[in-house]
Parts: sequence; structure tokens; C-alpha cells
Amino acid sequence: MNTVIVSALISAVLAAALATLLARFFWNRAQRNHVYESAMRLGLDSATENDLSRFGDLLSAVERSVRDLRSANHESDEASFRLQAALDALPVAVMVFDGEGLVIDSNLASTPFLEARHGDALVGAAVNDLVRIANSGQEASTVIELFGPPRRTVVVSTLPLPAEGRPGVVAFVEDITERKQLEAIRTDLVANISHELKTPVGAIGLLAETLEGENDQVVVERLASRIHTEAMRIAQIIEDLIELSRIESIDGAGSGTVDLNDVAADAVERLRAAASQAGVEVELHASSSEALIIGERRQLLSAIGNLIDNAIKYSDPGTTVEVTVDRADTEVLVRVADHGIGIPTRDIDRIFERFYRVDQARSRKTGGTGLGLAIVRHAIANHDAHIEVESRLGEGSVFLLRFQSVVDDSIDDQTISRLNERA
Repeated sequence: MNTVIVSALISAVLAAALATLLARFFWNRAQRNHVYESAMRLGLDSATENDLSRFGDLLSAVERSVRDLRSANHESDEASFRLQAALDALPVAVMVFDGEGLVIDSNLASTPFLEARHGDALVGAAVNDLVRIANSGQEASTVIELFGPPRRTVVVSTLPLPAEGRPGVVAFVEDITERKQLEAIRTDLVANISHELKTPVGAIGLLAETLEGENDQVVVERLASRIHTEAMRIAQIIEDLIELSRIESIDGAGSGTVDLNDVAADAVERLRAAASQAGVEVELHASSSEALIIGERRQLLSAIGNLIDNAIKYSDPGTTVEVTVDRADTEVLVRVADHGIGIPTRDIDRIFERFYRVDQARSRKTGGTGLGLAIVRHAIANHDAHIEVESRLGEGSVFLLRFQSVVDDSIDDQTISRLNERA
């Protein structure tokens, strides 16, 4: 039995060796035919066997070079694609010009300026002017104001490209509108804070100086009361700044359920004393059913409280401020209405800016910091809600907050309790 197995193995080995020899023979023959045919195409029909061998080696080398060249071209194409994709991802427009001012390369952001439509035609013209300057070997840049709409500010700059042969220029167009707006906001904020704090601090210094040599008890008490009022004004400014900074730093409104009936009632109760002192009555009309939304109670209390506070400050004595919470389809509405001095139409779009005041003299008299409505705007934005304003001079103003209701009447108390526990 063992002899039979050994014989079979030997036969298999011999068959494999024979197959290998035959395959190599036919492969070499095919290679010689390939070389011979190539030689014939090149007119080498009288070539010797050695000549054909050397020619075969040369042909193999040429074939390897072609394959290497194709591989290099493929890698070059991939590198060019990656470079173009990187340029297209830049928010800055990049354009490369030759020495004659013709575009030889560009990215996606530069398309509007190359097509030169509408206000972008001004930018395109500026690019051409600066390219001519850069072709002479000088860097150049300019700032262009586009009045839109929308209004934009762009910076155009050009640089000559170092080259031993033909000269070239690279041009950049950057939209700095947002950066400029943020810089303006920062500058205005610092100036406004300085101005707002300077007034009460100066008043406190003057009152303290007057109080220093005063012996009349009645005058002393009056001056001390004024100092206390100005100190509270500074404290309110700082508190509003901290609250505004906190709300601006929050992304979203959390996942807790809040009943706006309770929030509005709490806000009204906190401002009862201020309303009584101003001779203004505050009426609350709550919804007959739960006005539940997803949100953060502190932000909502700050927003609604600031609206009520503003309504009290700008209402005449003897008038009423009405706070209404209502349900409408899938929304919860909070309405704060007063019958005060009203807001001019031209100022409605700006009242939510920091420190903006419609009437500077009256605002200082009422003690407002100019930050209340800015707090309202950011709190409402965090809750993906909307705010609408209607006002007429001498008749009063109405601020309407629209929140998305996420709980309807069909949800039972157990589900509401579970949502609150999860929040």
C-alpha cells in the first residue's frame, strides 16, 4: 500500500515539473514572437538572434518606462484633484493669473468675481487693477464696501509669484463682513459699558463729596438715598451683563418641561413692588390649560420678566400692563401689552440691540440699562421661538412671544411627570 502511495506522489511531481517546463517554453516562444513582430514593424527583418535579444531587452525597458510614466501621471492627477478640492474648500476666493492678466487657475469661491455680476463686478474690476500692479512686482490690497443687499465688506489683495520663467500673480478675495460686524459690536459694547458706568459712578462721587460736609439730617438722608439709587443702578448693569453673557453662552434651551403659566405668574409677582411704585397695575391672564414647552425656566423667567419690567417703566401712572398666556394650535403664546409712550417705527428693528435706547433722557430717568431686550432676544433664540412687536407712539406696545408646544391635551399627568424627571 505504501509503495502505491509513493509511486503516485512521484508521478504527480514529474507531471508538475513537465507542465512547468512546457509553460516556460511556450512563454519564451511568445516573448520571442513578440520581439520579432516588434522588430519587423521597425524594419529589423535581417536582425540576428543576439540583435533580437538586445532589442527585446530594450523593448522591455521601454515598456517598464511607459508603465512607470502612466503610474506617475495617475499619481499626479490624484495630487492635482486633492489640491483643487482643498482650494475649493477655502472660504477665501483664490485666483492665479499669468503675466498677461489671464486666469490660469481658480477655486470655487472665486466664481462670482470671475463672472462679474451685480456688485461682484466691482470686486472683479478691483482684482484686475491690483493684478496689473502685482505684475510689476509689488504687493497690493484694497477694501471694498458693497452696499448690497446684503451689505458686505471684502478685502482684495494680490501677490507676485516668484518664478524663473513667465511671471504670475495670485489674488485673494476675502469677505470680512462678519468680522467687521463683530469688531463694531465689541467696540460699541466697551464704549457703552464705559458710558453707562461712568454716569452713576460720577454721580456717587459728587453726592459723597456733597455729603461729606453736610450737617442737615434731611439733606443727608436725601443724598444717601441718591447714592443708594446710583449704586443699585451700577449693580443692575453688572447683573444684566452677567445674565446676558450667560444666556449668550448657552446653546439651546435644555430638555426640561416648563409651564409658561407658572413662569409668567412668577415674573409678575417679582415686579409687583416696582409696578406699585410706578403707579402701574399689572394684570395676568393665564391659559385655562397647561402651557407646556421644552425650555430652561431661568432663561424664560428672565425674558418675560424683562418684557414686563420694560412695559412698567415706559407706561404712564394709572395705566395697566396686561400679561397673557394662551394656547393656539401647536403654539404657546405669551403677550405683554402696555398703554405707554410707544416706539417709533424707525426704531423697532433696533430695540433688541445692546444699550440701544429710543429716548435717552427718559431711559436714564427710568433707570433702564439698555440690556433687557437684548436678553429677551437671546433667550427667545435659544428656545427656537419667535418674537413680534407692534407699537404706536402714544398708544403703547405689544410684544408677542411664540413658542412651540410639545405637549398637547392628550398627554396625561403621568407622562408629564416622567418628562420632568428625565429633565
